[in-house]
Amino acid sequence: MISYYEVNYFKDGKRDKSLVKAISRKDAISLAKIKFSGATILKIKETTPPLDVQINDLKEKYFGKISQKKANVEHLVSAVRQLAVMTNAGISIHDSIREVTKSTVDPQLKEIFKVVDEDLNLGKSLTESMAKYQYQVGDVTVAMIELGESTGNISESLTKLADILEEMMENSKKLKSALRYPITVIVAIAIAFTILMVYVVPKFKEIFEKLGSELPTPTKILLFCESAINNYGIFILVGLIGIVVSHKHMYKNNYEYKAKADEYYLKIYLIGNLIFYASMSRFMLIFTELVRAGIPIADALDTAVLTIDNENIKEKLSIVKTQVERGANLTDAFKETELFEGMLIQMIKAGEAGGALDAMLEKVSDYYKEKFNNIIDNLSSYIEPILIGFIAGMVLMLALGIFMPMWDMAKAVKG
Repeated sequence: MISYYEVNYFKDGKRDKSLVKAISRKDAISLAKIKFSGATILKIKETTPPLDVQINDLKEKYFGKISQKKANVEHLVSAVRQLAVMTNAGISIHDSIREVTKSTVDPQLKEIFKVVDEDLNLGKSLTESMAKYQYQVGDVTVAMIELGESTGNISESLTKLADILEEMMENSKKLKSALRYPITVIVAIAIAFTILMVYVVPKFKEIFEKLGSELPTPTKILLFCESAINNYGIFILVGLIGIVVSHKHMYKNNYEYKAKADEYYLKIYLIGNLIFYASMSRFMLIFTELVRAGIPIADALDTAVLTIDNENIKEKLSIVKTQVERGANLTDAFKETELFEGMLIQMIKAGEAGGALDAMLEKVSDYYKEKFNNIIDNLSSYIEPILIGFIAGMVLMLALGIFMPMWDMAKAVKG
């Protein structure tokens, strides 16, 4: 267990003190000598953690991942690029991490790299240290760092990691840009509908009540919506927010709930395809890089599967490793998952038979990437028919709900 130690030291004619984190007093002395190079260590004693650390520990204990947040991808890409350039120039990973800690403007990343630097000084590997922040930096980051350390070419892996993160960031931006139009339309519709229910429909309600006759079904639906919004609007809003918050909490902290939700997500129109192609593209990209680097297929599968967030897809791909370890070839194992199209299975089979597996895997990875980009680029055209149908349905309900009783009243007057 890591403890805090107060270090009293003498340097440059001044006496000073600082805190270090270490597993034992012996490690604290070794770390202090590295951290305060050139200083005379006077005394080291174990102490209680600072108040802000105690508060963070309490948050972690009672709120878990809710209190965490994922690192800013732009800042993470910048930090990884800097690490790649420095390690490629022959600078040690220790010094590179230290420089990135100083230069990054992101407070979260600064704290992460500060702890990583301390862990490296304690003899831990970069993978081991970064694995603690897997939620913040992502599975891909940890997987690629592990690849770099296992192959001995950390700079190349970091460069590739920066490219992957940059691509993911661009895809995220494209997705947000594509969703901006439909979200704007939906919000505008919701506001217009609410205004109609609050200010317009009540005026007609008074007229309908005076008629005293049986109202048509569209009018009853309209009056039901008006009554719900005007009488229970705040409760409906709080309820919706509560459902969203509860869903997020359960999704992050309950495996069974997450597995069920992930299975359902894959069945939703458009969203299912987005999740599927994004997951498969990421899996194949990492798997291809690992195979190309000479990592055994079983180990490469194990690492690549970690990058999949959807439990349904992850479970199916996990079977591949089991099949390969039992002696099955990769083609048959992939075929059994039913995640790959026949054409892709034939490509992988040809790659295995011809000794060019990594080249074929790259083509499969490009295929999934192209499919994902195609959905992103045409997202608006896929969503537009749904929006038009929704708007038409709402207008039709309003028109029928208001005008049908008016027509009945007009007939009654004529009669």
